[in-house]
Amino acid sequence: MRITIAFSVCAAALVSAMLGMAPARAQGLAWLGGDTVQVAARRTGLSGSPSGEPLLGYLARPDMPGRHPAVVVLHDCSGFGIYYPVIADVLKSYGYVALAIDSLGRFNACLRVGQGAAAEALDGYRALGWLSRQNYVDPGRIAVLGFSMGGIATLDSVEAGPIEKSHSPHFRSAVAYYPCTPHRGGVMSVPTLILVGDKDDWTLASWCREMIARRNGEGAPVTLIVYSGATHVFNFAYPTREYLGHHLAYNPQATADAWRQVRNFLQTTLGGSRPTLDKRPSRSTAETP
Repeated sequence: MRITIAFSVCAAALVSAMLGMAPARAQGLAWLGGDTVQVAARRTGLSGSPSGEPLLGYLARPDMPGRHPAVVVLHDCSGFGIYYPVIADVLKSYGYVALAIDSLGRFNACLRVGQGAAAEALDGYRALGWLSRQNYVDPGRIAVLGFSMGGIATLDSVEAGPIEKSHSPHFRSAVAYYPCTPHRGGVMSVPTLILVGDKDDWTLASWCREMIARRNGEGAPVTLIVYSGATHVFNFAYPTREYLGHHLAYNPQATADAWRQVRNFLQTTLGGSRPTLDKRPSRSTAETP
């Protein structure tokens, strides 16, 4: 069933991209059928207080028996779209349980500057707690992976600060796509991988570099990978477009290399059922202080 869903969603994504359509929204995730799970009775609202709707997610899990490492997937500011089940299924193919959560429901936080990331970080911890209770998950090997607003939420989840300090258990590692904001301290509690394009005009690569310099080697290791010529959301195959004054373009080379980086990073920090690392050279610039 999951393979069929993944194929259908991927096909829908490609058709959507060809036609220039906006990404599909979750709207209760009913379109994902039996792979939908309820993570919590209430998701966190944009104001930080509980909303009146449950926190739902798309669950992809390996067919092999036993306890597996897992990844919580956090979406961008436009909400849960057709690419997130595909991302979860790719992670499943690598040997991980993947839970892609819907923190916004019908809302679009892109028009609400500064709102959404903190709520998604809190929902991410709810997803971590839910996964920790499942008998097919190793509770000590759960990572968080986020995109744009979800990337900001990812850093909020693992950076020394009020969210990270007030929650337990913690994530084992973190992956954040184009997540940087000005003035972030950058002292992370777990190994962190950051992926961003040097042409990103929304979450600037320079902000990431400034964060790396500001942290001055403190905290857990942070690896920053900058892709030449890549823009914001470079890994989503939608047509080149302008959105809210920002230039967005798909970059297949950066996308492929980012997946290699993510796979290797998760293997290093979580382990898994596929121990062979991909040793092909990267076309990116890696910056690890």
